Amino acid sequence: MTKHKSAKYQLGQVVRHRIYPFRGVVFDVDPTFSNTEEWWESIPEEIRPRKDQPYYHLLAENADTEYVAYVSEQNLLPDDTGAPVRHPQIDELFDEDDDGTYHVRYVDVH
Repeated sequence: MTKHKSAKYQLGQVVRHRIYPFRGVVFDVDPTFSNTEEWWESIPEEIRPRKDQPYYHLLAENADTEYVAYVSEQNLLPDDTGAPVRHPQIDELFDEDDDGTYHVRYVDVH
């Protein structure tokens, strides 16, 4: 039986990367690494994260563009700026409260 660490960040939470200048909204979480071996090996060995931790799918942005990022928990920190995330898919997945908090948008399929 494999023991998985509980995810530190929640769906809709805004986080920032510990090293690189980008931030984003969590839209999915993998309990452990679930990407390709090629992707993992493309990360320089000296900064390559462990596989046995939660990995987060982010609607991410930096100063220049918006994209989807896949980031290990060890490389994330909460983003407490309160600034909105400008990613174009935010409105497809989340509702935003007046205080800037994102909540998963549930769609009734019936």
